Amino acid sequence: MATRDGRPQRRNQVLSRERIIATAIELLDAGGEGGLTVRALTERLATGSGAIYYQVGTRDELLDAVTEILVGAALTAGTSGEAATPGDGIRVVALALFDAITEHPWLATRLILQVVRNPVGPVTVGIFESIGRHVGALGVPRDSWFDAASTIVHYLLGAISQNARIAGEVPDVERDREEFFGSAETAWRELDAAKYPFMHAIAGQVGRHDDREQFLTGIAVVLDGLTRPG
Repeated sequence: MATRDGRPQRRNQVLSRERIIATAIELLDAGGEGGLTVRALTERLATGSGAIYYQVGTRDELLDAVTEILVGAALTAGTSGEAATPGDGIRVVALALFDAITEHPWLATRLILQVVRNPVGPVTVGIFESIGRHVGALGVPRDSWFDAASTIVHYLLGAISQNARIAGEVPDVERDREEFFGSAETAWRELDAAKYPFMHAIAGQVGRHDDREQFLTGIAVVLDGLTRPG
C-alpha cells in the first residue's frame, strides 16, 4: 500500500521470525497443513515471500521450526516440576505432549515425521531424553534402556496420532462425539454375538470412555510391563 505521496507504507510491526512462527501456528490451527501456504502467510503478514524466506527458510523448514517450538514448550512444561516417582515423571511428560496435540491436531503428523527423519534433531532428542531419564529410575537394566524408552515413545506417538486423526475426521469433536461413538456402538451391537462376543461386551463402553484417561491407562500398562520382573 502506498501513501499519498507515492511512498510505500511502512508496516506497523517489525517482521520477525517470532511473528512469522506465531502467524504460521494461527494458520495451521485454523486450517491444518493445507491452511499454511506462502500466499496466506504473506497476505496475513502484509509482506513478500522473500522476507519470509529470509527469516525462516522454506515452508518445510518453517513447519519444522514450528514443531520444534511447540514440542519444546510441551517438554519444558512436562519436566519443570519434581515428580514423586519415575512413573509420574513419564506420565507428566506424556500428558504434556498429549495436550499439545489436542490443542494443535496437525502437530501429530509433523512430530512423527521429525522423529522418523531426524533422530538427532531437537524434537527426537528432547522426547527421548525427557522420557529416558526416568527409565533407569524405574529399575530397567541399563542395556535395555533404549528398548524401554522406544516402547514408551512408540506408544505415545501411536496413541496421540490416533486421537489427532479422529479429531481431524470429526470437525467439531465435542459436539459430534456422542453421534460418532453412538454410531460405532450401534454397529458393534448389530454384529453376530456368537462370532464377536468381545465386541458386544465393550459396545456400551465406547461412548463413555475418556480419551485422556484411556491414554493414561495405556501408559500404566506399558510401565507395568517394563517394571514387572522377568
